[in-house]
Amino acid sequence: MLRTHIRIPLFLIAAASLTACSAATAGERPSASGAPKDDTPAKVTVAPPAAGRPLTVTATGGTLATVKVVDADGAVLAGRTGAGGSSWASDRKAAPGTTYTVEVTARGAGGKETKDSKSFSTPEAAEVNKLTLAPGKNTTVGVAHPLSIVFDRPVTNKADVERQLKVTTSVPTEGSWGWLKDYSGKDRADWRPRAYWKPGTKVTLDATLNGTDSGDGWFVRDYRTGFTVAAQSQVIKVDLDRKKLSVVRDGRTVRTIPVSGGTPGGDKRSWRGTAVLMAKEGTINMNSETVGLGDAYNKDVDYSMRLTWSGMYAHAAPWNAAYFGRANKSSGCIGMSTENATSFYASVRVGDPFEITGEQTKGVVAEGNGYGAWNLDWTAWQAKSALR
Repeated sequence: MLRTHIRIPLFLIAAASLTACSAATAGERPSASGAPKDDTPAKVTVAPPAAGRPLTVTATGGTLATVKVVDADGAVLAGRTGAGGSSWASDRKAAPGTTYTVEVTARGAGGKETKDSKSFSTPEAAEVNKLTLAPGKNTTVGVAHPLSIVFDRPVTNKADVERQLKVTTSVPTEGSWGWLKDYSGKDRADWRPRAYWKPGTKVTLDATLNGTDSGDGWFVRDYRTGFTVAAQSQVIKVDLDRKKLSVVRDGRTVRTIPVSGGTPGGDKRSWRGTAVLMAKEGTINMNSETVGLGDAYNKDVDYSMRLTWSGMYAHAAPWNAAYFGRANKSSGCIGMSTENATSFYASVRVGDPFEITGEQTKGVVAEGNGYGAWNLDWTAWQAKSALR
């Protein structure tokens, strides 16, 4: 049999093979690189927000391009994207009783962009905790006034709450929070510097508490306050042994007043240690029955300057004129003549420290009995922080 041989050039065989391997499967669109393009969108998941926890957003099969979260009032809940771009978490915790709208733009692996918007609401708080701040906003105070917070409800999550309290000062100031019981029995947190404030210091508190669980109630708002320390340091030194009061300004004694302190030997003795002028109350009625001294007195008293919650004042005491500078014969307060009280009252400022010494006293002013934090040394005060 005659066989016929047909010879095909090798370059034609190679070309045919390349064409067969490059053909796209029906229904696929070649990409620029020759591979099919993946148009699968990223799957976005928004975890329903829980009060007291950050709000989170994740993208599966892609990355997050933009995330915007606002509450019902239009306030933005800021946050940041994690490494890799597939997750996002809010900087702040979600607050109870709040509706959040989440707007997300995500990109799939192939670059396809998708947008989504969802709204979620957190349950209302069963109990709400509130607070009272001192000193008052935009006030000017003496060099010993702490930043003080009294809470309406008990605070068992003290560390969680303290982390949300940020103090800033216009000059570098070492200070610490300390937790104590207020004289009212409520939980209280005070921030005091290591030493008296430097005159002229501006102090700001940002309490970003909205969404924080105190342990016996939620905070549902933030708080911000600020005050200024007086431009001049003023310290009141009370020597009950010598029955005199001295006004010391910027380290220099500028005035001395004869006084009469608490009667030695019983419940009428004065407190010693550092007390801080809490309020200038003017003319008030003082009734001994309210401080456990029976019917010893019940009278209106002029130029009253409160030093403790338990009832120690500096004030005018003309009925004790025979004892000023000579003997301690009051019911626990620091009394002086009406003439001296008038000018002294005008010159002192809330926040001025009264440094009281004397042998015949009944003890040191406690931290919660007014502003007695200065009666603890620095190490002991720092130990009262929940973060130490």
